[in-house]
Amino acid sequence: MPSLTSRAASGAVRTARLVFVGGGISYRALFNWTTPPMFIGTLLVGPLLQLLFFVFLGRQLGVADDRFYLLGNAVIASSTACVYGGTMAIANERRYGTLGAVLLSPRHRAPLWFGRALPYVLNGLLISVFTLTAASILLGLRIPLGAAPGLAAVLLAASAGCSAFGLALGALGLRFRDVFLVSNVAGSVLLLLTGANVPRDTLPGWMRAAGEVLPLTHAADAARQLSAGGGLDRGLLGAEAAVGAGYALLAVALLAAFERGSRRRATLDVM
Repeated sequence: MPSLTSRAASGAVRTARLVFVGGGISYRALFNWTTPPMFIGTLLVGPLLQLLFFVFLGRQLGVADDRFYLLGNAVIASSTACVYGGTMAIANERRYGTLGAVLLSPRHRAPLWFGRALPYVLNGLLISVFTLTAASILLGLRIPLGAAPGLAAVLLAASAGCSAFGLALGALGLRFRDVFLVSNVAGSVLLLLTGANVPRDTLPGWMRAAGEVLPLTHAADAARQLSAGGGLDRGLLGAEAAVGAGYALLAVALLAAFERGSRRRATLDVM
C-alpha cells in the first residue's frame, strides 16, 4: 500500500500537470490561428498606441503629468490579454464544440480552469513589461532600480487578478451566447474606473467605490508609488491580490453553477 505522503505527492504532480500541461495545450489549441504579426499588432502595438494617446491627451488637458498616464497604462495594458483571454479560454471551448469533452473530465474543475487562465497571466505580464519598457525608451520614464522587484510583483498581481476577472466573465459563456459583448463593456469599465487614465479623485463617489472592487485599481496606485521612489505599499499589493482571489472564487462558483444548470437543460453545446 502506498503511503499517505506518496499518494499526496502523486496527486500534487497530477494537479500540476493538469494546470501547466493542460493549460498550455488548451492555449495552443484554441489559438492556433495566432501568427506573430497578429500577436504583435493586437497585444503589443495596441496597448502602446493607447499609452501614447492618453499621454498626449493628458498633456493637452493638463489633468495629470506624464508619469500618471505612463504607469497607469503599463498596468492596464495587461487587460487586453487577460480579460479577453480569460473569457475566450472558456467561451471558445463552447464555440468550437469541445466544451462537452472538457466537462466529461473527472478532475477537479478549479485546477482545470485555472490552468487555462495561466497563459494569459504570463501574456499580461509580458505586455505590461513591454509597455513599461517602451514608456522608458520613448517618453523618458525613469524608475528607480530598487523599485524593479516590487514593480514586478505588482504587475504579476495585476495580471493574475485581471485573468481571474476574465474567467468570471468567461463563465457567462456557459449561459449566454454573446459573451464577448460583456468583455467589451468590461474593458471600457476598467479603463474608466480603475484610475489608469482618469484620476479617481475626480470621479463620483459611487464610481470610486466600484473601482475599489475591480482588478488593476490598487496595482496602478502601487506602481505609481514605486516609480516615485515611495517603496512598495504592501497594503495596496495585498488589496490587489485579495480582489483577484475574490474573482477567482467567483469564477469557480459561476462555472460550477452554470455547468449544473446546463447539464439539466442539455444546453452545453447549444450556440
